[in-house]
Amino acid sequence: MPRTVLISGASGLIGTALSDRLRERGDRVASLVRGPVRSDDEIRWDPATGELPQDAVEGVDVVVNLSGSGIGDKRWSAERKKEILDSRLDSTGLLARAIAAADNPPATFLSASAIGIYGQDRGDEVLDEDASAGSDFLARVTVQWETATDPAVAAGVRVVVFRTGLVLTRPVGWRGLLPSGGGGLLGPLVPLFKMGLGGRIGSGKQWMSWISIDDEVDALIHLMDSSLSGPVNLVAPHPATNAEFTRTLAGVLRRPAFFIIPRFALAIRFGREMAAGTALANQRVSSERLVSDGFEFSNPKLDPALRAVLDR
Repeated sequence: MPRTVLISGASGLIGTALSDRLRERGDRVASLVRGPVRSDDEIRWDPATGELPQDAVEGVDVVVNLSGSGIGDKRWSAERKKEILDSRLDSTGLLARAIAAADNPPATFLSASAIGIYGQDRGDEVLDEDASAGSDFLARVTVQWETATDPAVAAGVRVVVFRTGLVLTRPVGWRGLLPSGGGGLLGPLVPLFKMGLGGRIGSGKQWMSWISIDDEVDALIHLMDSSLSGPVNLVAPHPATNAEFTRTLAGVLRRPAFFIIPRFALAIRFGREMAAGTALANQRVSSERLVSDGFEFSNPKLDPALRAVLDR
């Protein structure tokens, strides 16, 4: 039976792919937008000012919250860090309160989170949803981000906070000599590797917990029908070390990867805190809860996943 799904952040990387897939299935998708409304399926809102029509969530089957400023596109000034936090708390809190106040609330609220909650360096520890939170900036942000769903939880709505890993998707214009980048983890990497400038970061021992965009979308649709609630890790079942990831991507692109990017170079480029929380993060995250719920990955292993994403 077709569903009505309300999505915030529908124009982003995951939101666009999810919206397309839902429409292909015959579901009705409504989008929350900050700019001018251009169609009957768009609803204007402004999380910073608390603007959201109360009837936006009335009678909706599922609300999917994907809002939040990017963490890797700008250097972390004090102002940018505040924007990263506020963009998540304002949007999630506004939706959770609206859902809690609805006369006919949605059955399910799927709200974005991130594996950054586990902290920037957990070594070889396997991290499931019961693992402790870290204490660095992104971990603290993510804890508050998840807590912002509490009004919907208290109202008895099934709430899932999906902790997404590093998303693999096709970079924009990647077939050219110099791809234009954009598009998840591979956006900035593919151009470097195609020019033969790829390489591991530091020792390469840090774990990268990734997921293909197709599996991310399929997992979200699975969670719409599931009875799971609370945190769920959205990562492939076979994480890779940075060295393994580097070798595999280089092989898929048929390029060498001789370079070693020193940790101090990233600290100079992005600042020590941002480098540690993004490019140098070390998180070996488990997808066992999702798998135990019956989800089957289309791309569980890295080499075929990269080949599928990059059409190789």
